[in-house]
Amino acid sequence: MPLRAVLWDIDDTLFDYSGSDRAGALRHLRAEGLLAAYGGEEAALTRWRAAMETEFARFLAGELGFLDHRRERARTFLGVALSDAEADAWFAKYIAHYEASWVLFPDSRPALTALAPLVRQAVLSNSSVANQERKLTRLGIRAHFEAVLCADELGHAKPAAEAFHGACTALGLGPEEVVYVGDRLDIDALGARDAGLGAVWLDRTGAGGELPAGVRRIASLAELPELLHGVIGFGAPSTIR
Repeated sequence: MPLRAVLWDIDDTLFDYSGSDRAGALRHLRAEGLLAAYGGEEAALTRWRAAMETEFARFLAGELGFLDHRRERARTFLGVALSDAEADAWFAKYIAHYEASWVLFPDSRPALTALAPLVRQAVLSNSSVANQERKLTRLGIRAHFEAVLCADELGHAKPAAEAFHGACTALGLGPEEVVYVGDRLDIDALGARDAGLGAVWLDRTGAGGELPAGVRRIASLAELPELLHGVIGFGAPSTIR
């Protein structure tokens, strides 16, 4: 069947989450006078990322809501008991610094624009709809997507097949008509492949290594339109797999 839609990951695929988070966290912790208390910049950032990964995993597992996971990130990082109001206030100061650092990767907008006349585009993210809608709007790319589909409303998170299938159902398409583009080999590419979608791994960091069967690798989104050329269109055979 022809390729009808591209489903996109957002964070570290279109949007430089890691860079924005690092800049925002450093500004926040510096303003709070906490860098020295947690061993300097790199040690503090390591602690910050560990808290994020721990509590975000609980959000993805359904143990915490999105707002609660942010509160727990504040408590875990600081290592102190905070009321909800205290945690909200502390994390809000980080968010202000983080959002001031938001930036798209330079290849994101050109790729979205190049694909716009050729294929439907939507988002599938392991975040909350409200969070990602706000982000895409602020970054000026929301109009490229007909739907923003996230774990909090789908009830499943990548790499579960149910997350990918839920997104395909929302688009009224079969998995074989959709390709997924994301920066994580395990969560994005292998999850999409195993759910029956075309799978494109965006290897921005040059991780390299042996490429699993059924996954295509690109180093930049500038490569994506050419990769998909010939599989987008009515009646064209899909060769992305």
